[in-house]
Parts: sequence; structure tokens; C-alpha cells
Amino acid sequence: MSSHEVFRRHAGNPILTAADWSEPVNAVFNPAAALVDGETVVLARVEDRRGISHLGVARSADGLGGWSIAPEPLLAAAEGVNSDLIVRVPGRMPGLYLIETDEKGERKFYYWRDTSPARELFELPNWASIAEALLSARLVYFSGVTLSLYSNTGLGRFLAALELARKQGVIVAFDGNFRPRGWKGDVARTRTVFTEALKRVDIALPTFEDEAILWGDANPEATVERLQAFGIGEIVVKNGSSNALVADKSGREHVPVPEVVEPVDTTAAGDSFNAAYIAARLKGESPVPAAGAAHGLAAQVIRHRGAIMPRAAAAMH
Repeated sequence: MSSHEVFRRHAGNPILTAADWSEPVNAVFNPAAALVDGETVVLARVEDRRGISHLGVARSADGLGGWSIAPEPLLAAAEGVNSDLIVRVPGRMPGLYLIETDEKGERKFYYWRDTSPARELFELPNWASIAEALLSARLVYFSGVTLSLYSNTGLGRFLAALELARKQGVIVAFDGNFRPRGWKGDVARTRTVFTEALKRVDIALPTFEDEAILWGDANPEATVERLQAFGIGEIVVKNGSSNALVADKSGREHVPVPEVVEPVDTTAAGDSFNAAYIAARLKGESPVPAAGAAHGLAAQVIRHRGAIMPRAAAAMH
């Protein structure tokens, strides 16, 4: 391997082919492999007979043979994810990213998503059906990463759909999740887009570190005050391993992290917090207990590698 090579092609490639799949498919591409709990896991792009691609998951003890292929596409019914509104674009590939973690569980990302069709979701021929579906949702959740994908045309359509959804009683939740790389360093545009989005938000779930970088907030209290100026009635500012500041019509309260754990991988710490918080609120919990539940799930997720806990571990908690 030369000093310029990152990977070396295996002599036995391709590792997986269309013949390994139980159903007829046109082709199988093996874009990414990772070692997870001593097992090699491959994410394969599978092109079906219609020319439409989805991601499949295959596992092997040695990474060379004895592959076990999941019968369902990634993030399908097995994970409780409804795929009815997933748009497939023939001839296009989904975005891809790899995560590298250091000894403290902190992450470094590598992205290949500049031409992902997700960037054109609200410019595709059937974009109106996606917008219409938002109107009948109980809650719509999006983040700053969502906003960073769209062109001005896509943003206009998405924000208009949010506005209509709110008028019909749909709750809108937002996590700033500011990632400078996704905005190509254009802070002025980021702030402009965020400002428009925040006018249409009911629940804000920011991370203080992100808000300090983008807006210069001195502390979580400053973040709350800035977001309340947009009329947002429910705000939860995540502040790492310290606490979360909850602010709503009844006042403000710091909800401490009940247990500080040594992270294995911090991937999805914020996402899992948001998921547990929103789920608790939709079940009728008030904001402070919901934040406590959110701390609990985030603490469990960061004990494991990857964004999704192994099912056995999830069942225990």
C-alpha cells in the first residue's frame, strides 16, 4: 500500500454480489464496511429490477464469507420506521458518511453527500406529496442539517409547508445542530435561514455549544432569551454532561444529568436526547420529566458504538 492509498482492494472482490441476495436484483455495490462488536458489517447499495436502489445490511464473522443478509432494507419496519414517504430516485445514490471516534468517544465525520437526492427533496416532481404529508403529522422535527441541504427554492417550499402545518395544529420541533461544514462557512446565510425557520417553531432543542459558535451566546440563559424573542414557547438547551435548561410558560429549570458516563461513542447523543424528549412529551409528560428521560436515553446510547444501540441493550433499558 502506498502512502497515498487509504484502502487496498481485496483480491477476492467483489465480496458480495447479486447472487447472494434471496430476491432478484440487478446489482450490489459494497460502499462501506465497519467492525462492530467483533463482526464485520457491510452497508450495500442494492439496485432492484426496477433500477431503484436501497441500502441493505450484511454481516460476517470474518468479513470474507458466511454472510448473513438482513431481509429488510435498512431503517425499514424492523426498526419501527415507516418507509411510505421515502422517495427513491432511479439512478441516484443516497448520501454516505463515515464516523471515526477517538479514545474519548469523540467523533470525526467524513461525508459523501454533495449529490444526494435528499438535497432536492422539495424540488423533485412529487415534492408536493411530501409537503402534504407534513400537514397530517402530529409533530414535525427537523434540524439545521436539514436546512443546510436545500436550495433557496427548496427552503421556501419547506418553510411554507411548516407554516401551513402549524396552522392545522401540527407541533414543530427544531434542533439548530449547527455544522459549519454543511453551510460552507457562510455564517450570514446560516443565520438568515435559521431566523426564518425559528419563526415557525414550537419546541426548540438546541445544544449550547452550537449556539455559542453560531450566535455568540454567552450561556444557556442567553440562548433561551434569544429563542423566546421568536415566540418559541418551549425550549430545552442541552449543555453536555452538565445539565439541560428547560424553559416554558411556567419558568426555567436546570435538569441535571443523573449519571455522568464515560462515552464509548458520542454519535447520536443529541439526537437520542431529542427523540426521548419528544416521545415523552407526546405521551403527555411535562417538560422537566421529559428532559430527565432524555438524559437517560442519551446516557445509554453513548455507551455503545454507532447511532443505534444493539437491540438486546435497548430492551434492557
